[in-house]
Order: sequence, then structure tokens, then C-alpha cells
Amino acid sequence: MQPRPLTRTFALLVITLIAGLLVRMAPLGLPPFVVKYGGSMMWALMIYWIVSALLARSRLLSVALIAAAIAAAVEFLKLYHAPWLDAFRLTLPGILVLGRHFSLWDILAYWIAIALGACADRILRPAVR
Repeated sequence: MQPRPLTRTFALLVITLIAGLLVRMAPLGLPPFVVKYGGSMMWALMIYWIVSALLARSRLLSVALIAAAIAAAVEFLKLYHAPWLDAFRLTLPGILVLGRHFSLWDILAYWIAIALGACADRILRPAVR
């Protein structure tokens, strides 16, 4: 598979980051469901864009499966409690990177976002000549 141009990857990362922060933190009047799962989906999409940039020549299915595994692993990490980790989870970076509460519904939202990201990636990648 042709790698996505680096400038396009950077743009996708920035757009996804801004969209996620807006959905979660801006007073847009969105329903709580959209705020909760929209933010979770943008987080998972960020994971997908990062993995797809690091494994630029890999098959999209492989990239999506790795991103899905990372997202699920981070979610399951929420079940582990150590004082230093719980203290980090209370900070803004900790909330944004790790989250605070375990939810199987979040994993479903992550996987949906990653699948949509892989579909978009197929369209965004340059054609092989």
C-alpha cells in the first residue's frame, strides 16, 4: 500500500485533535451521548492515524487491528489502579490520554471509529501506479 503523504497525515491528526477537543470541551450544546462517545471516537481515530503513519506501508486491515488492540488495551488499563496512575488520571493530560472510567461501550465506539478511519484511509491514500 502506498503511504499517505506526511502533510496529509499531519492535517488529519490536527483536524481530529481539534474536533475531539471541541466535542468534549466546547459548550456546543451537543447531547451528552454525542459528547461522551464523539470524544471517545475522535481519540480512537487519533490512535488510528498515528499507527497508520508509523506503519505506513502496512495493509489497512493490519493497521486497524493494531489500533483497535491499542485502544482496547488503554481502556482495560483503566481497571488497574495505582496511586501514581490514578493521580495522573485526574490531570487534564491524564483525562485526555487515558480517561478515567472503564466502559465496554467505549471500546465499541473506538472500534467503530477505527473502522471508519480505515475506510477513509483507503480513499485518502494515493493510488498505486
